[in-house]
Amino acid sequence: MALIETQHHHAHIAACLAENGYALDAPSVLGIVLDGLGFGDDGTIWGGEFLLADYRGYERRGTFKPVAMPGGASAVREPWRNLYAHLMAEMGWAQFAMNFNELSLHAYLDAKPRATLDAMIKNGVNATLGSSCGRLFDAVAAALGVCCDVQAYEGEAAAKLEAIVDEDTLLHEDETLGYPLNIPNLRGYGLPYIEPLAMWNAILGDLILETPVPVMAARFHKGLAKAIVAMTRKLSGRDSAGEPLFTTVALSGGCFQNRILFEQVVRRLEAEDFTVLSHARVPANDGGLALGQAAIGAARAIDANNAAREGNTPCASGSQAAS
Repeated sequence: MALIETQHHHAHIAACLAENGYALDAPSVLGIVLDGLGFGDDGTIWGGEFLLADYRGYERRGTFKPVAMPGGASAVREPWRNLYAHLMAEMGWAQFAMNFNELSLHAYLDAKPRATLDAMIKNGVNATLGSSCGRLFDAVAAALGVCCDVQAYEGEAAAKLEAIVDEDTLLHEDETLGYPLNIPNLRGYGLPYIEPLAMWNAILGDLILETPVPVMAARFHKGLAKAIVAMTRKLSGRDSAGEPLFTTVALSGGCFQNRILFEQVVRRLEAEDFTVLSHARVPANDGGLALGQAAIGAARAIDANNAAREGNTPCASGSQAAS
């Protein structure tokens, strides 16, 4: 039996499509896959991806900002490493120290082996870039003091951050107070990405003001959901003339096990008249990958059989979604 290779995040989307009975020849969807990590086509770690996709293929249309993961696997276990990497990517130590040295967070990070971390990040040694939404959750949890040093289990920092969200802030506070994330284009790629610089300035400012941590957690979730929907609207082309590129969105990846993020994103997408597909019986995390892999393999087998019956040689599978 031939080996069929599938890309990690494409399999997430295919699993969501299959669970929802999405037809093989239906139009491509925007798959939003938010998770901890998966190997990307460009040799970096992916984990915050917007893919125009169907069962046959995919095209990466947007992403989260790629940030170094100093220590590799250690960065997954120790949230403070992701916090340090994010702050260095956004403002560098000199600016952080100049503007936020009164925070206990400054003293906490200053006590870490910064010279070693800086060298790792600069030289790309055991510090691969990752566009991971999961690692962003880790970094924010560390900044808020929710989970700083070590995670006892995968996703602990994100789970704790979700658990402390102040519901009143989430549901009733002015929308403009959700932490802002912008969507510029990634230098060298031309790919739209979610840029958290403004978010970090707002978080650090709220720490100076001694804003309650549950309020800050709510503002983070709300701001992130707003950015995800803004990216979706941008990629759809609805703001320009002509037909939208897609009208259906498929949500997958372990970050969507976060009830608050999931509900915020779904509500906001549906308010903009997108059809939203999600998981109910199949896990949103990597537990659902096997279904997606099987669905992709089945689609390729169907195409190969149809081509054989017609006497044609099927084209090699690529990473382009059907248009």
